[in-house]
Amino acid sequence: MGKKEITGYVKLQIPAGKANPAPPVGPALGPHGVNIMEFCKAFNAQTQSLGDTIIPVVMTVYADRTFSFITKTPPASELVKKAAGIVKGANNPSKEVVGSLTLAQVRKIAETKLPDLNTGNVDNAIETIKGTARSMGVEVKG
Repeated sequence: MGKKEITGYVKLQIPAGKANPAPPVGPALGPHGVNIMEFCKAFNAQTQSLGDTIIPVVMTVYADRTFSFITKTPPASELVKKAAGIVKGANNPSKEVVGSLTLAQVRKIAETKLPDLNTGNVDNAIETIKGTARSMGVEVKG
């Protein structure tokens, strides 16, 4: 049995354990002819333990309408918001500060995101997370 033919990729960001056939999941998967409930059940089972964090998922759809998917680490902005205890970033990040993080918190976020970042170096990852925090109006102390 050879490799299956890939007909497409679907990228979604879904709260962990909360995938259902309603938008955005249904409309994204419908055109590919994938069994939407099957995906929802598999995704929910795999991400149940992650609370209500938003989880990016990359789904590969094959010609025979089967699929496989890979979950990624939560978006950096979500991790920064959670660590800083804020609901959303600043409307004008250059002028207002909505929260702050310590360097230790930034390091923890960087280590969480490391597998999905384009660097293998934690110090570079820390700089990336600092930039994300800055662009959201979150100050990094230390």
